[in-house]
Amino acid sequence: MKAQFEKVSTPIHSSFKAFVYEDVNFNAPWHFHPEFELTFIEKGEGIRYVANSVQKFDAGDFVLFGSNLPHCWKNTLNSGSRVKSLVFQWDENLLGADWIYKDEFYHIKNLLAKSVRGIKFSSQVGETYYNELVSILNKPAFDKLMSFVQLLNELALIDDYELLSSEYFSSSLNIKANARIDKVYEYIHAHYDKKIILNDVASLVSMGDEAFCRFFKKSLNKSLFTFVNEYRINIVCKQLIETNKQVGQIAYECGFESLPYFYKQFQKFMNCSPLQFRKNYLNQ
Repeated sequence: MKAQFEKVSTPIHSSFKAFVYEDVNFNAPWHFHPEFELTFIEKGEGIRYVANSVQKFDAGDFVLFGSNLPHCWKNTLNSGSRVKSLVFQWDENLLGADWIYKDEFYHIKNLLAKSVRGIKFSSQVGETYYNELVSILNKPAFDKLMSFVQLLNELALIDDYELLSSEYFSSSLNIKANARIDKVYEYIHAHYDKKIILNDVASLVSMGDEAFCRFFKKSLNKSLFTFVNEYRINIVCKQLIETNKQVGQIAYECGFESLPYFYKQFQKFMNCSPLQFRKNYLNQ
């Protein structure tokens, strides 16, 4: 599935686009668009990609994407239920040319500047604003716009968030590079539980091993196998939370062939042991 530039079609008589997305899965490929996007996941779980960030997500995920920031959600397991999200998209001229540089919108300007790396608000923030997000979707045009601007200003004053992608990540990947990265994403998504060989992945995008390694590192600021391990560890975390399987069984099912190596990688990415992670979750 090719990564693509997404054309966001804002209703001709509206300043921004606000809608509910609902389907069996999140079907959008790794994509980007000039418009900013604020998304709240009402139903669904899996892996969220934002530039070079790879994290587990579930219901309550509340994220702001900057202009041209590559992103997508991928379901990792079939949960048997549909996915649903509340989505708000707008361009830089939401309130007219250069509106963002007016004193009244100082805080929003700073928020949107930070969104170039992707902003994930805490679950508490998402819970606080969920009803307001739903309300905005159902308001008359003028009230909808004013309420949305007010929401942005309030979010700009919140410090309970994390920036997702590396500050060194460049979102200016060309279409060809995006297509290659998306092929790699799809391959890892389908084969994370098996042995992944560099030459097999490089061949997918018609590149030699060394050229592919340079390309991947330049694109995502990390090596292929660091990316693979991040992906696997996120799925391990999901299994630790949702099942009673033994740690070793989970590790092998997620593609780790050596338990010592698995424990080392888990500690590296999660700053705790798998058993401590499970215990911490159960104690919450």
